[in-house]
Amino acid sequence: MDRLYTPWRWDYMVNPKPTNCPFCEYLAQGVEHDAENYILARGEHAFIVLNRYPYSNGHLMVLPNRHVSMLTDLDSATLSELMLLTAYSTDILKRAYHAHGFNVGINLGKAAGAGMEPHLHIHVVPRWEGDTNFMPVIGHTKVLPESLDDTYARLRALVNETPFLPKT
Repeated sequence: MDRLYTPWRWDYMVNPKPTNCPFCEYLAQGVEHDAENYILARGEHAFIVLNRYPYSNGHLMVLPNRHVSMLTDLDSATLSELMLLTAYSTDILKRAYHAHGFNVGINLGKAAGAGMEPHLHIHVVPRWEGDTNFMPVIGHTKVLPESLDDTYARLRALVNETPFLPKT
């Protein structure tokens, strides 16, 4: 019998959801805690973090440093950096995983499917031709062959090699 092992989902399934914003807590803890919080890169107005409950390996999120829920609450410098970091994310994911494409999206509001509604975030999900299969439909299970720690190490090496430098 084959086993699917995704230990990082256990906390999400059985523990109460946080009352404080985990993204704001990650930022407040400082750069010395970036590895344990899976923060890959920090810009002046925004940052990139791994999704702890990914749809696929390499699933990232790009967030503003400010705790806001709507795009209209952001200034132009933050909006610009969000898009630059999103483009940067697709670049490092393409190099790390040879992704064939990406789903990039923002869920604004609970009705739109926002899981962490109060802190706006952009999902960047790498995709590959033929990456859909019966497991999510029949087994209600996603197969992720790489641990979050391994994903972080792989992507962090690329961030160190090619740091984010916004184009001016």
